[in-house]
Amino acid sequence: MTSFIDSRAVSALQEATQTVREWASGTRGLGVALVYGPVSAEDRLYHSKCPEDQRSVTALSETLEDIGARWKVLDPCNSGFIEELAGYDVALSNLHGPYGEDGRLQGLLDYLRMPYCGSGVAASAVAADKILCKRVMVTLGIPTPTWWVWSGGTAKWDDHPVMVKPPFGGSSVGMSLVTTAAELQPALLAAAGPESDEVLVEDYLPGTPLTVGMLELPGGDVVVFPPLATEATEAAFYDADTKLDVDARGAALVREANLSPKVRAEIARRSEVLWDRLGLRGAARIDFILTEDGRLYALEVNSTPGMSRESNFVVGAAMVGLTHSDVVLAMLREAMARPPYDVPLPTPVFSSTLRTREDDDSL
Repeated sequence: MTSFIDSRAVSALQEATQTVREWASGTRGLGVALVYGPVSAEDRLYHSKCPEDQRSVTALSETLEDIGARWKVLDPCNSGFIEELAGYDVALSNLHGPYGEDGRLQGLLDYLRMPYCGSGVAASAVAADKILCKRVMVTLGIPTPTWWVWSGGTAKWDDHPVMVKPPFGGSSVGMSLVTTAAELQPALLAAAGPESDEVLVEDYLPGTPLTVGMLELPGGDVVVFPPLATEATEAAFYDADTKLDVDARGAALVREANLSPKVRAEIARRSEVLWDRLGLRGAARIDFILTEDGRLYALEVNSTPGMSRESNFVVGAAMVGLTHSDVVLAMLREAMARPPYDVPLPTPVFSSTLRTREDDDSL
C-alpha cells in the first residue's frame, strides 16, 4: 500500500523536497521530451485560445530551462515524432484527452521502453474515461452523484438539473449545465460529437467544487495537497471559458477550502483510495463537490494535471512549500526511478516511408 503524507507534515515534506533538489544537482543535462501539440479537442482549444504565457507548456519549458535539462517540445502531430523521442531520456507529457491522457501515449512509450512521467496505461485509461471511472468509484464505495449514460435517441427529462459531459477530455470542454427539457437533447448531441460517443449525464448538485492535488515524492510517499475551493464568478459553473480565462478577467476564484477536520479527513481518505485502487503514479488531481447540506461526492480523476503557474495543481503544491521546479523534478525523478518495462521486444526500426491510412486512400 502507498504511504501518504498529510500536507501539514512539515518535516516530512521538507526532507522529501531536499532529496528532490539534491537529485536535481546530479542530473543537469537530462534529456526531457516535453510532449505537446493540438491532438485532442481540449489541446486544440488551449492551442488556439489560451494566451501563451498562461499555458502549461510555457511554464514547463521555463522550469526545464531553469533546472538545466536538455529539453525540446515534441509535437505528436509531426511525422518524425516517434523517431525524435528516441533522442531523449524521459518523456514529460502535456497532452490531455484522447491519445495523450488515456493510455495510448503511455502504451507507445512502454513499447519504446522510454521512462515517462505520470500514470501508466491502465490507470490513465480508467481516469480518462468518465463513464468507466464512475463505475470504478461505485465499485470502490466512493460516493458520486447519480448518473446515467446516453447512447443515442431521444432522452427523457426527469425534471431536475443535470450536467451533460463528454466521456473523454477535460477542462469542461463540451460540458453543459442543463436546467430545462428543451436544453437536454442539444446538449447531448453536442457532447457526443461527430463520433457519436456515449455521453455521461450526471445529477447537478449545488455546492462548493473542490479539487485535491497529489504528488509522488522520493521513496514512493504521496503528499495530498490541501483541498482548494473553486468558484466561477461569471458563469453558472466552472466551464471551459472560465478555466481558459482568455481575457484574463479573473473569472474564477481559487482558495484553500474552509472545511471541518472531519470533511478534510474524508476528502483525503477518498483521494487515497482512488490513488491506490486505480494505480495512479507521479501526479494526479481529484475533483469533488461538497453539497450545501454537507455531503461529499467524487466527480472526476485527472491523471495529467495542468501545470501552468496558476493551475489548481501548482497552487496546491505551493501551499505545502513546493515550487514549480520542485514538482517537475519530483515527477522526473519518479519516472527515472521506476523499474524499466523490460520485455523481449525488438528495438523499433524507424522509417520515413511508413504509410498511414491518411496517406493512402487504398488502405
